[in-house]
Amino acid sequence: MNAPNEQLRWARKYPELGMDPIAVEPCVSPVFFEKEKERVFMKTWLKVGRIEEIAQPGDYKVKKIHFAKTSVILIHGKDGKVRGFHNTCSHRGNKVIVETGEETFGRNKAAVVTCRFHGWVYDAQGRLSMVPEQERFASDWKREDHGLTPVHTDVWEGFIFINLARGEVQPLGEYLGGIGRHLGGYPYAAMDECFSYHTTLDCNWKIALDAFSEAYHVSTIHAGSFPNVFSTGLADVQLFGDHRTTGVCLTLDAEPTPIARMANEITGASLVAKRGTSMLPSTVNPGRREDFSFELSVVFPNILIHVSEGIWFTHQFWPISHDKTLWEGKYYVPRPKTNSQRWAVEFAQVLQRNAWLEDTATMEDTHAALESGAKSHMILQDEEILLRHGYNVLERYMAAEKE
Repeated sequence: MNAPNEQLRWARKYPELGMDPIAVEPCVSPVFFEKEKERVFMKTWLKVGRIEEIAQPGDYKVKKIHFAKTSVILIHGKDGKVRGFHNTCSHRGNKVIVETGEETFGRNKAAVVTCRFHGWVYDAQGRLSMVPEQERFASDWKREDHGLTPVHTDVWEGFIFINLARGEVQPLGEYLGGIGRHLGGYPYAAMDECFSYHTTLDCNWKIALDAFSEAYHVSTIHAGSFPNVFSTGLADVQLFGDHRTTGVCLTLDAEPTPIARMANEITGASLVAKRGTSMLPSTVNPGRREDFSFELSVVFPNILIHVSEGIWFTHQFWPISHDKTLWEGKYYVPRPKTNSQRWAVEFAQVLQRNAWLEDTATMEDTHAALESGAKSHMILQDEEILLRHGYNVLERYMAAEKE
């Protein structure tokens, strides 16, 4: 039996998205993935860090970008500007900075980076500033013609973004549009304690992102970590062009476990507690609902930003191949000032980490089952509106003429 029309509130609000099943092919096709890399990931703004990670002039970070077969140097210049460059020396193509993991950090007081192979030195503006034995190159060779290859780089609310497209690109502020205004003004930097996790998952990046983009699963997948805590219904869904957002709400009559209650009385680091609104922009939880827990926002293509009172966290999904994804989860809270606060924060984060493990535990099975070919389409219900919107946006990018 079909659900009564009054239950299809988001379909009524956004009829242009329809209620049709979603094709499985974008999640399992290697051919689709190759086109997706070019038409989506090589042309959109991608979050690669936080300004606090390279807070001082001379600080730098190297971020691997697997789908583009590159890594990007982000360096904080003496002029206060953060710039990005491909991590490729202009001499013979060696990596200027050798990575020690997915993310590599360093500092040089002079705000320069040096290729270990032959000692070529580049400044924070990407200019080639010193070449050993320069007199041995051709007489018409000019140092100023051989700087690092730049990458479009900009900062919004402390988030560092890059765009790998060649030529002119849409400014970051315009790209974010309504979602930037919706989440702007939140005190991200005030939460200065970060718990960071990452792992590689054997699934398509969209399968991973989808698992975090709805609340329909909370009563089943999170029955152990968050029993009867969250409502499966969404609140205040808004679509902002390529991006989307919603509120996730608490079940107010849920009874926390004794240890969770104790932790919540010490600090608000756990999402299972009722939240305040002093930190929230007026656009988030506009009705100031008592049951509001956190805002779930998806910035196309691959990052979720969640904000709440005294907590914010992100999930990001980096495609490696059509069936492999790097997941990065980061959870931010104010730095504890007492031992009891430290205990409460650690308890809250362990609870959150366990919930993330419950989420990620579904993803590889989903991909494996879809690759079997047993199903050609996925069926979405009304509260999975963020997934439906994501596939709608993706379809538009894929249909665009290749430049």
